[in-house]
Amino acid sequence: MPEIQEVLPKYKQIFGYLKDQIIRGDLRPGAEVPSERELAATWKVARPTAAKALQALRQDGLVESRQGSGTFVREPHAAPRARERLERAATLGTAYSDAEDVEFPFVGIVDGPDYVTEALGRPSGSRVIKRQRIISSETGGRIELSTSWFPAELATSAPRLLLGERVGHGTLGYLAKAAGIRAAYARDRGCSRFASEDECAALGLPDPSPVLVHRLVAYDASDVAVQFDEAVYPPERWAFEQEYSVDL
Repeated sequence: MPEIQEVLPKYKQIFGYLKDQIIRGDLRPGAEVPSERELAATWKVARPTAAKALQALRQDGLVESRQGSGTFVREPHAAPRARERLERAATLGTAYSDAEDVEFPFVGIVDGPDYVTEALGRPSGSRVIKRQRIISSETGGRIELSTSWFPAELATSAPRLLLGERVGHGTLGYLAKAAGIRAAYARDRGCSRFASEDECAALGLPDPSPVLVHRLVAYDASDVAVQFDEAVYPPERWAFEQEYSVDL
């Protein structure tokens, strides 16, 4: 029988919050992380719980402890996952931190590539909205090339999708507000491959270069695809992590 999943342990909630701050650049390399005592007071947890959260950050290589000084942020080598972007947009109203910069090299309506129209459940060659973004951080340079695709007819009910600017609360949040289209669930997957010439140029990479590609499709409650995202990350950035018990 399937079992109901429990809420994440408190230490994992603290760990996830701090990890997001580090990856996004809110806590920058060299910055001091709150101490066990400060975390325990802020989150209203016991100090062993706070200590476990800091230990998880150390195990991930995100922070380092300096004897007699405290715990400090290391240079991050992780890329935010699509799920983390969605959660941040829903919670904070933006998918990006103050330390990130976003530019829009292309926004418009184009003939959809086959893999895009297939993901959106549209006939081959259908017109689609393309929103392309280059995301940079103050410490890591260009860290992501992200492209969002939508059915072209959404340009009427959600016209800001065609503007080269942030729409607030992420594009899914904007679709819910502007067009009444609400995503009920999302499905994502990732792979590695060589970057295209355009991707190398956008991310400032030599050609050829390996990249990590993460694709996400968001669906409404009727299982209709409303958005297809494709994120391309430069080498040496981890974007997947799992923690699980092993009972041998």
